[in-house]
Amino acid sequence: MSQKSEQKLRIGVVGCGNISLAYMRNAPLFRDAEITTCADLNREAAKRRAGEFGLRATDVASLLEDKEVDLVLNLTIPAAHFDISMRALSAGKHVFTEKPLGVNAEEGRKLVEAAATRGLAIGSAPDTFLGAAGRHARRLMESGVIGKPVTGTAFMMGRGMEHWHPDPSFYYQPGAGPVMDMGPYYLTMMVNLLGPVRRVQAVATSGQQERVITADGPKKGTAFKVGTPTSVLSLLEFACGATITFGASWDVFRHSNHPIELHGTEGSLRLPDPDNFGGVIALSRQGAPWEETDTASALFGAVNWPVAAPDRANYRMLGLADLARSIVEGRAPRASGNLALHVLEVMEAILRAGETGVGQDIAGRTEQPKELREDEARSLLA
Repeated sequence: MSQKSEQKLRIGVVGCGNISLAYMRNAPLFRDAEITTCADLNREAAKRRAGEFGLRATDVASLLEDKEVDLVLNLTIPAAHFDISMRALSAGKHVFTEKPLGVNAEEGRKLVEAAATRGLAIGSAPDTFLGAAGRHARRLMESGVIGKPVTGTAFMMGRGMEHWHPDPSFYYQPGAGPVMDMGPYYLTMMVNLLGPVRRVQAVATSGQQERVITADGPKKGTAFKVGTPTSVLSLLEFACGATITFGASWDVFRHSNHPIELHGTEGSLRLPDPDNFGGVIALSRQGAPWEETDTASALFGAVNWPVAAPDRANYRMLGLADLARSIVEGRAPRASGNLALHVLEVMEAILRAGETGVGQDIAGRTEQPKELREDEARSLLA
């Protein structure tokens, strides 16, 4: 399917839950893509979103076959990602999906191969690395300001979900856990800055075999079994030679670790939470005091979410807008299926290493995403 430069990519959204709000609110910011249609297994949810954003509501099967839809934005639950994305590709449509690409790397590989066979584009969240903070960090890395990357740390730590989620047990079962749930943000950002991972080692444990739900709701006070490690400490060896310690845990009440720090032969770089598009970047040149840069004034860095009381930058749709442009330009999208597949392979390898105690080579390879320069980022705007 070709896309003419003067014609917007027509997007059909499958899945009208909470995450769809951000995509639908942000869509008008971008020039090359337009959400036109939405569907959900819950027809009322689709009708509600359609009413809010002036869209056409339909059922899932009809949307996937609709000749007026060029790309399917897959915002379903992770277990449905493979089915919806494959059906969309089979119908000749491009795909952009929320993370993960599939619930395992085998699913991810099938989707990437199917898209390539059909000459279609496939992309996947997270696209946070294309935000203001990620672009600023990438610019610094490309300039060589920290020299050759040598080592670093990345930490995603918290207490889990049972204190705020009324039914959180699925977060603690195989296919979820802190690595699979939050790892994509951290790993994608690091691959953006350092290139692909070639080998991992890990140890894994769980602080509790059962968790008690304390959030309000019908299951408050009930316990559930933990079925996947809730604390995983891994060592990532990148193809560039850098080694990064990556810790992911839902067993931590409070900590002082920064989300990502990278250390090279000439200096150090500190990044904000990679789940966000903005934040403060800090640079130390050869041990000098940290130079902080707040990216809130940069493109796709302004605090805008949640709408009622904004406290972070959320520009979901940015990766999809770049994918739409990539179709016109005949290049790979930055938030590509290949990138998401590599991250999925790395996460599976981390969990396998934690289970077996044996280091794991990453069989697949991906290219470091092309840097999104400021002029290119601005050109995506409507």
